[in-house]
Amino acid sequence: MKGVTNETIELAKHITMLILDVDGVLTDGSITLDNEGNELKTFNVKDGHGIKMLLKEGINVAIITGRTSIAVERRARELGIKDIYQGCEDKVAAYEDLKIKYSLYYKDIACAGDDIPDIHLMTRVGLPIAVGDAVEDIKKFARLITTKEGGRGAVRQICDFLLKSKGILKGIIDDYAKA
Repeated sequence: MKGVTNETIELAKHITMLILDVDGVLTDGSITLDNEGNELKTFNVKDGHGIKMLLKEGINVAIITGRTSIAVERRARELGIKDIYQGCEDKVAAYEDLKIKYSLYYKDIACAGDDIPDIHLMTRVGLPIAVGDAVEDIKKFARLITTKEGGRGAVRQICDFLLKSKGILKGIIDDYAKA
């Protein structure tokens, strides 16, 4: 992770909500269309487990995406993500809804993005994060940049960083080692 400092670790300690984009963050940005018009997306299992760990530890995860996909709805349900905003031309409206719903301040929220439509969110959160293969223009707004690419472990890297910053990750690993 690029940008890890004492300051970003302190910011991470206050995060109670992680907002994720889909295409380019939870996926590698590829959109596959089959001959029947179905849209296929590939999600990373390790990213999914990271999300489950966050949720288990009381850190909410939300999806805000400009596109609409049945695959996203299904994957979010499988992971236990309750807040899914698809087809958002105005991602800020969804962000504001989450702030009200959970009584959050900007400093309570981290957001991961990969492209210019994510700038509106990244400038409004306490911990803006870009995935490793994000466009250069988005990296300028990030406090942290993953070394992993979107859909290839970037979200897991973010989850592990948040849990480690809060002093929780070691206990999770220890619990798995005991089982």
